[in-house]
Amino acid sequence: MSCSLKSGFYVSGSNETLIIPGSKTKGIVGFFQTRNFSGLSIDFNGQPLVVSDQKRLRAWNIKATNKFAVHARASVCVSRSLRWWEKTLKPNMIEIHSAQELVDSLLNAGDRLVVVDFYSPGCGGCKALHPKICQLAELHPDAIFLKVNYEELRTMCQSLHIHVLPFFRFYRGADGHLCSFSCTNATIKKFKDAMAKHGGAETCSIGAVKGLNESEILKLASIGELSINLPLPSTEEERVDDLVAGSMDLCGVLSKADNKMEMELEAKAALV
Repeated sequence: MSCSLKSGFYVSGSNETLIIPGSKTKGIVGFFQTRNFSGLSIDFNGQPLVVSDQKRLRAWNIKATNKFAVHARASVCVSRSLRWWEKTLKPNMIEIHSAQELVDSLLNAGDRLVVVDFYSPGCGGCKALHPKICQLAELHPDAIFLKVNYEELRTMCQSLHIHVLPFFRFYRGADGHLCSFSCTNATIKKFKDAMAKHGGAETCSIGAVKGLNESEILKLASIGELSINLPLPSTEEERVDDLVAGSMDLCGVLSKADNKMEMELEAKAALV
């Protein structure tokens, strides 16, 4: 089965062909055999493609008296077998489906190198680079590759300031975020150099695993992408109040220490 979006929209299968022309053609070129597309799923970036007509088409070259509606937002995805981002995946490549999964995967990786791969099904550069990323994942079995579908997790990606695809982030243990960059087939050396620099044998770092930084976690929590149970100040005034209270406590401790020293000096003076 194939899909093309040039002057029109074309879907072909074993028993059917549908063509919806572009602006230069006013009619439906034709249907072969049947208009029932059994087992066919057509999505535009997660949105269903709706093709509707009012009468049964029986011949070729029928003038478009019926209205066809195609509701979509971006690129076309036809049939599960053509999902390139699911092909040739290695055991250390994991698909992420939520912000919580991303946070947990980073924290549970320990001292292993983690590569977060942000991609989109409609991104030509992502598709072209995918086979090489799979090869690199196979060459580095100790590293973990987390794949994030931008279209599925758009809100999270925008919160993390992912504005260009394909995009990669490297993380490791207590060091947390190591580097970020975008690359294509033409600049794949950038990715290989990062793997050579950070993808050595597993090391033992001192301290807790960091993953996403605190500001990113708070941002994701504020937009409902994460659920955290932390007594965090919600306003600038509350943070200032906390600082003032802490300063007052410190002043009280210092005052008590000064009084104690004065009493000791007075006692020594009385003995003399």
